[in-house]
Amino acid sequence: DARRQINQLLMYPDSSAGSLMTIEFMEVASDWRVDRAISEIRLQAEDKEAISTMFVTDESRHLQGIITLRDLLIAKDSDIISDIFEAESISVNTHTNQEVVAEIFKKYDLSDMPVVDNENRLVGLITIDDVVDVMEEEATEDIYKMAAMAPIEGEYMDTSIFTLARKRIVWLIVVMISANFSGMIINKYNSVLSANLLLTTFIPMLMGTSGNAGAQASVSIIRGIVLGEIEFKDTFFVMWKEFRVSLLVGSGLSIVDFACVWAITGDYLLASVVGITIFCAVVAAKLVGCTLPIIATKLKLDPALMASPMITTLVDAVSLLVFFNVSILLLPGI
Repeated sequence: DARRQINQLLMYPDSSAGSLMTIEFMEVASDWRVDRAISEIRLQAEDKEAISTMFVTDESRHLQGIITLRDLLIAKDSDIISDIFEAESISVNTHTNQEVVAEIFKKYDLSDMPVVDNENRLVGLITIDDVVDVMEEEATEDIYKMAAMAPIEGEYMDTSIFTLARKRIVWLIVVMISANFSGMIINKYNSVLSANLLLTTFIPMLMGTSGNAGAQASVSIIRGIVLGEIEFKDTFFVMWKEFRVSLLVGSGLSIVDFACVWAITGDYLLASVVGITIFCAVVAAKLVGCTLPIIATKLKLDPALMASPMITTLVDAVSLLVFFNVSILLLPGI
Protein backbone atom coordinates (compact mmCIF):
# COMPACT_ATOMS: atom_id res chain seq x y z
CA ASP A 1 0.00 0.00 0.00
CA ALA A 2 2.84 2.40 0.84
CA ARG A 3 4.55 1.68 -2.46
CA ARG A 4 1.33 2.27 -4.37
CA GLN A 5 0.83 5.63 -2.66
CA ILE A 6 4.41 6.67 -3.37
CA ASN A 7 4.11 5.72 -7.03
CA GLN A 8 0.88 7.70 -7.30
CA LEU A 9 2.64 10.76 -5.89
CA LEU A 10 5.55 10.30 -8.30
CA MET A 11 3.05 9.93 -11.18
CA TYR A 12 4.65 6.84 -12.71
CA PRO A 13 2.52 5.41 -15.53
CA ASP A 14 0.59 2.23 -14.91
CA SER A 15 2.36 -0.89 -16.15
CA SER A 16 5.75 0.83 -15.97
CA ALA A 17 8.87 -0.16 -14.04
CA GLY A 18 8.30 2.82 -11.77
CA SER A 19 4.92 1.47 -10.72
CA LEU A 20 6.46 -1.92 -9.91
CA MET A 21 9.54 -0.87 -8.00
CA THR A 22 10.13 -0.60 -4.29
CA ILE A 23 12.36 2.00 -2.65
CA GLU A 24 13.42 -0.50 0.03
CA PHE A 25 16.75 -1.40 -1.54
CA MET A 26 20.31 -1.54 -0.24
CA GLU A 27 22.95 0.74 -1.73
CA VAL A 28 26.61 1.23 -0.87
CA ALA A 29 29.02 3.97 -1.90
CA SER A 30 31.89 3.10 -4.18
CA ASP A 31 34.45 4.66 -1.79
CA TRP A 32 33.34 2.65 1.27
CA ARG A 33 35.43 -0.07 2.83
CA VAL A 34 33.97 -3.55 3.05
CA ASP A 35 33.68 -3.45 6.85
CA ARG A 36 31.59 -0.26 6.66
CA ALA A 37 29.33 -1.78 4.02
CA ILE A 38 28.73 -4.86 6.18
CA SER A 39 27.97 -2.64 9.18
CA GLU A 40 25.41 -0.71 7.14
CA ILE A 41 23.78 -3.96 6.03
CA ARG A 42 23.41 -5.06 9.65
CA LEU A 43 21.78 -1.73 10.52
CA GLN A 44 19.39 -1.56 7.58
CA ALA A 45 18.65 -5.19 6.67
CA GLU A 46 15.30 -5.37 8.50
CA ASP A 47 13.96 -2.41 6.50
CA LYS A 48 15.09 -3.64 3.07
CA GLU A 49 13.22 -5.95 0.71
CA ALA A 50 16.39 -7.65 -0.58
CA ILE A 51 20.02 -7.62 0.54
CA SER A 52 21.48 -10.45 -1.53
CA THR A 53 22.49 -7.86 -4.13
CA MET A 54 23.52 -4.28 -3.34
CA PHE A 55 23.83 -1.40 -5.74
CA VAL A 56 26.97 0.70 -5.90
CA THR A 57 26.47 4.44 -6.35
CA ASP A 58 28.62 7.57 -6.38
CA GLU A 59 28.09 10.74 -4.36
CA SER A 60 25.30 11.84 -6.75
CA ARG A 61 23.57 8.44 -6.47
CA HIS A 62 24.38 7.50 -10.07
CA LEU A 63 24.31 3.74 -10.50
CA GLN A 64 27.82 2.39 -11.06
CA GLY A 65 27.32 -1.34 -10.65
CA ILE A 66 26.38 -4.12 -8.25
CA ILE A 67 28.00 -6.18 -5.53
CA THR A 68 26.64 -9.33 -3.94
CA LEU A 69 26.54 -10.16 -0.27
CA ARG A 70 28.72 -13.17 -1.01
CA ASP A 71 31.43 -10.93 -2.52
CA LEU A 72 31.39 -8.75 0.58
CA LEU A 73 31.67 -11.69 2.97
CA ILE A 74 34.68 -13.22 1.21
CA ALA A 75 36.47 -9.87 0.78
CA LYS A 76 38.85 -8.36 3.30
CA ASP A 77 37.51 -5.71 5.65
CA SER A 78 40.04 -3.23 4.29
CA ASP A 79 39.06 -3.72 0.63
CA ILE A 80 37.39 -0.77 -1.11
CA ILE A 81 34.04 -1.34 -2.82
CA SER A 82 35.25 0.28 -6.04
CA ASP A 83 37.92 -2.41 -6.36
CA ILE A 84 35.62 -5.44 -6.06
CA PHE A 85 32.18 -4.54 -7.46
CA GLU A 86 30.87 -5.48 -10.91
CA ALA A 87 30.72 -2.40 -13.08
CA GLU A 88 28.39 -4.00 -15.63
CA SER A 89 24.82 -4.18 -14.36
CA ILE A 90 21.44 -4.53 -16.05
CA SER A 91 18.96 -1.81 -15.17
CA VAL A 92 15.71 -0.35 -16.50
CA ASN A 93 14.27 3.13 -16.65
CA THR A 94 11.30 4.12 -14.52
CA HIS A 95 9.14 4.38 -17.66
CA THR A 96 10.12 1.00 -19.14
CA ASN A 97 7.02 -1.12 -19.81
CA GLN A 98 6.44 -3.96 -17.35
CA GLU A 99 6.33 -6.52 -20.17
CA VAL A 100 9.85 -5.49 -21.19
CA VAL A 101 10.94 -5.74 -17.56
CA ALA A 102 9.58 -9.31 -17.36
CA GLU A 103 11.38 -10.25 -20.59
CA ILE A 104 14.70 -8.94 -19.20
CA PHE A 105 14.25 -10.92 -15.98
CA LYS A 106 13.56 -14.07 -17.99
CA LYS A 107 16.40 -13.51 -20.46
CA TYR A 108 19.10 -12.96 -17.85
CA ASP A 109 17.67 -15.14 -15.02
CA LEU A 110 17.65 -12.22 -12.59
CA SER A 111 16.32 -12.22 -9.04
CA ASP A 112 16.26 -8.42 -8.73
CA MET A 113 17.10 -5.41 -10.89
CA PRO A 114 17.75 -1.70 -10.24
CA VAL A 115 15.52 1.04 -11.60
CA VAL A 116 17.08 4.36 -12.64
CA ASP A 117 15.75 7.71 -13.81
CA ASN A 118 16.65 9.52 -17.01
CA GLU A 119 19.94 10.69 -15.46
CA ASN A 120 20.92 7.15 -14.38
CA ARG A 121 20.27 7.89 -10.70
CA LEU A 122 19.20 4.91 -8.64
CA VAL A 123 15.57 5.28 -7.58
CA GLY A 124 14.23 1.79 -6.92
CA LEU A 125 14.41 -1.99 -7.03
CA ILE A 126 12.27 -4.60 -8.78
CA THR A 127 12.31 -8.13 -7.37
CA ILE A 128 11.37 -11.41 -9.01
CA ASP A 129 8.16 -11.75 -6.99
CA ASP A 130 6.92 -8.47 -8.52
CA VAL A 131 7.74 -9.78 -11.99
CA VAL A 132 5.90 -13.05 -11.39
CA ASP A 133 2.79 -11.00 -10.66
CA VAL A 134 3.31 -9.13 -13.94
CA MET A 135 3.69 -12.37 -15.89
CA GLU A 136 0.49 -13.70 -14.36
CA GLU A 137 -1.34 -10.46 -15.13
CA GLU A 138 -0.15 -10.35 -18.75
CA ALA A 139 -0.94 -14.04 -19.32
CA THR A 140 -4.41 -13.58 -17.84
CA GLU A 141 -5.03 -10.57 -20.07
CA ASP A 142 -4.02 -12.51 -23.18
CA ILE A 143 -6.24 -15.45 -22.22
CA TYR A 144 -9.25 -13.15 -21.90
CA LYS A 145 -8.54 -11.45 -25.23
CA MET A 146 -8.07 -14.78 -27.00
CA ALA A 147 -11.52 -15.78 -25.74
CA ALA A 148 -13.05 -12.53 -27.05
CA MET A 149 -13.42 -10.96 -23.61
CA ALA A 150 -12.21 -7.72 -22.09
CA PRO A 151 -9.87 -8.46 -19.13
CA ILE A 152 -11.40 -8.18 -15.67
CA GLU A 153 -9.66 -6.76 -12.64
CA GLY A 154 -9.64 -8.79 -9.47
CA GLU A 155 -10.76 -12.34 -8.89
CA TYR A 156 -13.66 -14.02 -10.67
CA MET A 157 -15.57 -14.82 -7.46
CA ASP A 158 -15.41 -11.17 -6.37
CA THR A 159 -16.52 -9.74 -9.72
CA SER A 160 -20.19 -8.82 -10.11
CA ILE A 161 -22.34 -10.39 -12.81
CA PHE A 162 -22.94 -6.96 -14.37
CA THR A 163 -19.19 -6.39 -14.73
CA LEU A 164 -18.71 -9.84 -16.25
CA ALA A 165 -21.56 -9.23 -18.69
CA ARG A 166 -20.18 -5.81 -19.68
CA LYS A 167 -16.71 -7.25 -20.30
CA ARG A 168 -18.05 -10.03 -22.49
CA ILE A 169 -20.87 -8.52 -24.52
CA VAL A 170 -18.85 -6.02 -26.57
CA TRP A 171 -16.66 -8.62 -28.25
CA LEU A 172 -19.62 -10.96 -28.67
CA ILE A 173 -21.45 -8.21 -30.56
CA VAL A 174 -18.41 -7.70 -32.81
CA VAL A 175 -18.09 -11.43 -33.51
CA MET A 176 -21.85 -11.80 -34.01
CA ILE A 177 -22.00 -8.97 -36.54
CA SER A 178 -18.96 -10.25 -38.43
CA ALA A 179 -20.45 -13.76 -38.46
CA ASN A 180 -23.34 -12.38 -40.49
CA PHE A 181 -21.01 -12.55 -43.48
CA SER A 182 -21.24 -16.33 -43.28
CA GLY A 183 -25.02 -16.08 -43.33
CA MET A 184 -24.88 -13.78 -46.35
CA ILE A 185 -22.69 -16.29 -48.20
CA ILE A 186 -25.07 -19.16 -47.41
CA ASN A 187 -28.00 -17.05 -48.59
CA LYS A 188 -26.18 -16.17 -51.83
CA TYR A 189 -25.63 -19.85 -52.60
CA ASN A 190 -29.09 -20.93 -51.47
CA SER A 191 -29.77 -22.42 -54.90
CA VAL A 192 -26.81 -24.79 -54.44
CA LEU A 193 -28.22 -26.04 -51.15
CA SER A 194 -31.66 -26.41 -52.69
CA ALA A 195 -30.24 -28.60 -55.45
CA ASN A 196 -28.54 -30.91 -52.95
CA LEU A 197 -29.82 -30.75 -49.39
CA LEU A 198 -27.11 -33.12 -48.16
CA LEU A 199 -24.60 -30.27 -48.52
CA THR A 200 -26.23 -28.53 -45.57
CA THR A 201 -25.25 -31.29 -43.17
CA PHE A 202 -21.53 -30.73 -43.78
CA ILE A 203 -21.45 -26.96 -43.20
CA PRO A 204 -21.04 -27.12 -39.37
CA MET A 205 -18.21 -29.66 -39.70
CA LEU A 206 -16.36 -27.61 -42.31
CA MET A 207 -16.68 -24.35 -40.36
CA GLY A 208 -15.71 -25.97 -37.06
CA THR A 209 -12.68 -27.80 -38.43
CA SER A 210 -11.31 -24.84 -40.35
CA GLY A 211 -11.89 -22.52 -37.40
CA ASN A 212 -10.01 -24.84 -35.06
CA ALA A 213 -7.18 -25.18 -37.57
CA GLY A 214 -6.81 -21.41 -37.72
CA ALA A 215 -6.96 -21.14 -33.93
CA GLN A 216 -4.17 -23.73 -33.56
CA ALA A 217 -1.88 -21.71 -35.82
CA SER A 218 -2.72 -18.37 -34.18
CA VAL A 219 -2.13 -19.62 -30.64
CA SER A 220 1.24 -21.09 -31.61
CA ILE A 221 2.33 -17.85 -33.26
CA ILE A 222 1.02 -15.65 -30.44
CA ARG A 223 3.01 -17.70 -27.94
CA GLY A 224 6.13 -17.29 -30.11
CA ILE A 225 5.58 -13.54 -30.33
CA VAL A 226 5.09 -13.17 -26.58
CA LEU A 227 8.27 -15.16 -25.86
CA GLY A 228 10.24 -13.11 -28.37
CA GLU A 229 10.82 -16.08 -30.67
CA ILE A 230 8.94 -14.60 -33.65
CA GLU A 231 9.28 -11.11 -35.14
CA PHE A 232 7.79 -9.37 -38.16
CA LYS A 233 10.89 -10.19 -40.23
CA ASP A 234 10.06 -13.88 -39.76
CA THR A 235 6.67 -13.56 -41.50
CA PHE A 236 7.54 -15.43 -44.70
CA PHE A 237 9.43 -18.16 -42.85
CA VAL A 238 6.43 -18.66 -40.56
CA MET A 239 4.03 -18.71 -43.53
CA TRP A 240 6.17 -21.27 -45.37
CA LYS A 241 6.38 -23.45 -42.27
CA GLU A 242 2.64 -23.28 -41.58
CA PHE A 243 1.90 -23.90 -45.25
CA ARG A 244 3.82 -27.18 -45.11
CA VAL A 245 2.10 -28.09 -41.86
CA SER A 246 -1.28 -27.32 -43.42
CA LEU A 247 -0.51 -29.59 -46.40
CA LEU A 248 0.13 -32.52 -44.08
CA VAL A 249 -2.81 -31.81 -41.75
CA GLY A 250 -5.16 -30.95 -44.61
CA SER A 251 -4.26 -34.12 -46.52
CA GLY A 252 -4.88 -36.31 -43.49
CA LEU A 253 -8.23 -34.69 -42.69
CA SER A 254 -9.26 -34.78 -46.36
CA ILE A 255 -8.62 -38.51 -46.67
CA VAL A 256 -10.44 -39.35 -43.45
CA ASP A 257 -13.38 -37.08 -44.31
CA PHE A 258 -13.63 -38.46 -47.85
CA ALA A 259 -13.83 -42.01 -46.48
CA CYS A 260 -16.45 -41.08 -43.87
CA VAL A 261 -18.71 -39.21 -46.28
CA TRP A 262 -18.44 -41.91 -48.93
CA ALA A 263 -19.26 -44.59 -46.35
CA ILE A 264 -22.28 -42.64 -45.09
CA THR A 265 -23.73 -41.36 -48.37
CA GLY A 266 -22.32 -43.73 -50.97
CA ASP A 267 -21.70 -40.70 -53.22
CA TYR A 268 -18.03 -40.40 -54.14
CA LEU A 269 -18.58 -37.02 -55.85
CA LEU A 270 -20.11 -35.56 -52.70
CA ALA A 271 -17.27 -37.09 -50.68
CA SER A 272 -14.80 -35.53 -53.09
CA VAL A 273 -16.39 -32.10 -52.61
CA VAL A 274 -16.16 -32.36 -48.85
CA GLY A 275 -12.59 -33.73 -48.96
CA ILE A 276 -11.32 -31.02 -51.33
CA THR A 277 -13.06 -28.32 -49.32
CA ILE A 278 -11.61 -29.44 -45.99
CA PHE A 279 -8.12 -29.53 -47.53
CA CYS A 280 -8.39 -26.01 -48.98
CA ALA A 281 -10.05 -24.66 -45.83
CA VAL A 282 -7.31 -26.00 -43.55
CA VAL A 283 -4.55 -24.54 -45.74
CA ALA A 284 -6.28 -21.15 -45.81
CA ALA A 285 -6.99 -21.26 -42.08
CA LYS A 286 -3.38 -22.04 -41.15
CA LEU A 287 -2.07 -19.22 -43.34
CA VAL A 288 -4.58 -16.71 -41.98
CA GLY A 289 -4.02 -17.85 -38.42
CA CYS A 290 -0.25 -17.43 -38.60
CA THR A 291 -0.13 -14.08 -40.39
CA LEU A 292 -2.78 -12.01 -38.59
CA PRO A 293 -1.04 -12.01 -35.16
CA ILE A 294 2.26 -10.96 -36.76
CA ILE A 295 0.54 -8.18 -38.70
CA ALA A 296 -1.19 -7.05 -35.51
CA THR A 297 2.18 -6.77 -33.76
CA LYS A 298 3.54 -4.67 -36.63
CA LEU A 299 0.54 -2.35 -36.27
CA LYS A 300 1.25 -2.01 -32.51
CA LEU A 301 -1.85 -4.04 -31.64
CA ASP A 302 -2.07 -6.88 -29.15
CA PRO A 303 -1.65 -10.13 -31.13
CA ALA A 304 -4.08 -11.83 -28.76
CA LEU A 305 -6.85 -9.82 -30.41
CA MET A 306 -6.29 -11.92 -33.52
CA ALA A 307 -6.91 -15.21 -31.75
CA SER A 308 -9.61 -17.77 -32.37
CA PRO A 309 -12.84 -15.68 -32.39
CA MET A 310 -11.67 -13.23 -35.06
CA ILE A 311 -9.83 -15.82 -37.12
CA THR A 312 -12.70 -18.31 -36.91
CA THR A 313 -15.12 -15.74 -38.29
CA LEU A 314 -12.85 -14.96 -41.23
CA VAL A 315 -12.01 -18.58 -41.98
CA ASP A 316 -15.68 -19.59 -41.85
CA ALA A 317 -16.41 -17.28 -44.74
CA VAL A 318 -13.49 -18.65 -46.76
CA SER A 319 -14.57 -22.24 -46.09
CA LEU A 320 -18.10 -21.60 -47.28
CA LEU A 321 -16.93 -19.92 -50.49
CA VAL A 322 -14.65 -22.86 -51.28
CA PHE A 323 -17.39 -25.38 -50.40
CA PHE A 324 -20.04 -23.89 -52.62
CA ASN A 325 -17.76 -23.25 -55.59
CA VAL A 326 -16.29 -26.78 -55.50
CA SER A 327 -19.86 -28.12 -55.30
CA ILE A 328 -20.81 -26.17 -58.39
CA LEU A 329 -17.80 -27.55 -60.28
CA LEU A 330 -18.12 -31.22 -59.32
CA LEU A 331 -21.74 -32.04 -58.53
CA PRO A 332 -24.15 -32.61 -61.40
CA GLY A 333 -27.38 -30.67 -61.55
CA ILE A 334 -26.10 -27.65 -59.61
